Amino acid sequence: MPEWADLSTVLCLEPCTEEDLWTETDVVIPEMQVLTPEQLRLVHERFTMIACVLPFVSDKKERTLMIDRISQEQEVSKQTVRYYLCLYLAFQNVAILAPKFHIEDDTLSQDEKNMRWALNKFFYTRNKNSLNEAYTMLIKEKYTDGYGKVVDVHPSFYQFRYFYRKHKKLQTYYISRDGIKSYERNNRPLTGDGIQEYMPYVGMAMLDATVCDIYLVNEAGGLVGRPILTAAIDGFSSLCVGYSLQWEGGIYSVKTLMKSILADKVQWCQERGVRIRQEDWDACMLPAVFITDAGSEYRSETFEQIAELGVTVINLPSYRPELKGGVEKFFDLVQDSFKPYLKGKGVIEPDFQERGVHDYRKDACLTMEEFERIVLHCVIYYNSQRIIENYPYTDEMLQAEVKPYANAIYAWGRNQNSANLMDVDYLTVMMTLLPRTTGKFSRKGLKVNGMRYHAEGFTEEYLRGGTETVAYNPDNVSEVWLLRDGQYIPFELIESRYRDKSLTEVQDLMGQKKELVKSVAAENLQAKVDLASHIQTIAQLATQNQVTSTRDIRKNRTRERTRTHFDLVKGGVVNVD
Repeated sequence: MPEWADLSTVLCLEPCTEEDLWTETDVVIPEMQVLTPEQLRLVHERFTMIACVLPFVSDKKERTLMIDRISQEQEVSKQTVRYYLCLYLAFQNVAILAPKFHIEDDTLSQDEKNMRWALNKFFYTRNKNSLNEAYTMLIKEKYTDGYGKVVDVHPSFYQFRYFYRKHKKLQTYYISRDGIKSYERNNRPLTGDGIQEYMPYVGMAMLDATVCDIYLVNEAGGLVGRPILTAAIDGFSSLCVGYSLQWEGGIYSVKTLMKSILADKVQWCQERGVRIRQEDWDACMLPAVFITDAGSEYRSETFEQIAELGVTVINLPSYRPELKGGVEKFFDLVQDSFKPYLKGKGVIEPDFQERGVHDYRKDACLTMEEFERIVLHCVIYYNSQRIIENYPYTDEMLQAEVKPYANAIYAWGRNQNSANLMDVDYLTVMMTLLPRTTGKFSRKGLKVNGMRYHAEGFTEEYLRGGTETVAYNPDNVSEVWLLRDGQYIPFELIESRYRDKSLTEVQDLMGQKKELVKSVAAENLQAKVDLASHIQTIAQLATQNQVTSTRDIRKNRTRERTRTHFDLVKGGVVNVD
C-alpha cells in the first residue's frame, strides 16, 4: 500500500516513463476503445469500488475503514480491493482494471501434432473407433521403437482425451463419423422459419409417403405385409386434401392420391363405410403447387407431366424434412392415433428389428379394407377435430373467429383472393399422368410398344411415316392416345389377341414367342443346310448332256400331261383330250 517517504529519498531516483514501467512490470494496458462491452462493464465496476477510497489514500486509518466497508458491501475480499487500488495508483489509468487479455499460443508441440494426426486418422472416420482405440493406434504408430516396444516417454491417455475435448468440434464429429447425409438429416441446426416461409396461402400441398407400422392379412388370413400410405397436406392449413393406402408405391400411388384429392369426400367416405358431413372434409380441388422431396416417383418424367395442367412442382433438396414438416407430422399423428388400440393386432414396436423380440407378423389380423376404415377415421379426426394450438393467426383470421381446426382454416383460406386451387376433372389428370413413348407411323398402322393401332383420318400419316408422342395405359393396351396440340386422340388396337391385356402380359407373350423362335433357330439353320444339300445333289444328277431343243413345246406339254394325269377317284390313268 502507499507509504510516506522523505523527499530526499525520491529526488535521488531516476524518472520512469510509462513505456519503461510497462516493460519492467510486463503489463500491457489496452485502449478503452478496443475493450468489449463486458470488459468495459468490469472496468467501471472496479473503479467505482475504489473511487471512494482515493480521497483517503494518504490516511491509513480512514483508508482501512473504507476498504473494510467496501469489502462488506460488495461482498469481495479486502485483498481484492487493495489489489485494484494499487493497480490504479501505480499506473494512473482505469484501463488497467480491465480483465487481462488471454493470448493463446496456437503453436502445437510435437506430441499435440501426433495427437491431432491420430484423431483425424483413427477417430474422425466412418469406422467410429473409440478414443481408447485411437489412442492405442497413436502409441503404436508414433511411440514405439523398431522392435514394436513402447518408448518410455509418450503422452498418457488423459492427455490425449484432454486434447480431444479441447479441440473438439461437433460438426466435424458428426460429419466424419456418420456422413454428410446423416448430418443434414439428423444433426444440422434448424434455423429456418420452416414451411411458413413459402406456404402463405391455400393451394400449396406437401406430398410424401410412408410405410405403415402394422402388418395386414388378406381375406384368406395370409400375411401380406405393411401397406404404403401416401398423403397430400395443404401447407397453409395442414388439412389432408387426399390420401392413398396401397400395396404398391411409386407413380401408381401418386395416381391414386390424385384420385382421392379430386374426389367428393362425402361419397369417398361413404364407399368405405364411413359417414361425414360436407364441412368435415370439403376439399375436392387440385392444389396448384406440389412440394415434394427427392423421391424417385416425384422426380420421374411421368409425374412432372402434371405441369402441363399449370401445376408447379417444387422438388426440395435432400434431407430437409423440416421444409415439409406438415406431412411428416401427419404421418406421426395418424399412426399415434391407431397404435395404442391395435397393439397385439400386427402393430410393430420400435424394437421390431432387434434380435430375440416378438415376431409382430404373427399378430396380424386386419385386412386392407378394415385398416383403411381405421385410417379414414384418423384422417377425419385430424382434419376436423384436432386442435392446432400454435397456428400463427393473422388479424383477419382472429376477426373472422376461425376455429383452430384444419378444415376451418382451409375453408377460410380457400375464400381468400390468394387461394391457388384448380378445378380440374379426374380424367384429365389421369390422362396427363399416363406414361409416354414414341409411336411410329407406317402402312401397317401406328406402332407403339411393339403393337399396331389404328384411327380414322390418318391415311397420310400411314403413307408418309414419321414419329409421334403417344400416351399409353400400362394396365390395358387396348387403346393409346396420340398427343397433338394438347389433345389426346384415341387409337384402337389392331391385333385382337392382345386386347384387354396389360402391357406386362403382352411383353411376356412377346418374350415367350421370341424364346420359342430362338429355341428352334439351330434346327432351322440345320434344315436350311440340309435343303441346300438335297437341291445340289439332285441338280448334279441331272447333268445336261446336249443342248435342249425349244421346238414343239405345246406337243411336249400335252404328252406329259397325258402321261402324268391320274384319276384320283379310281386311281387309274385316263386319257385327256
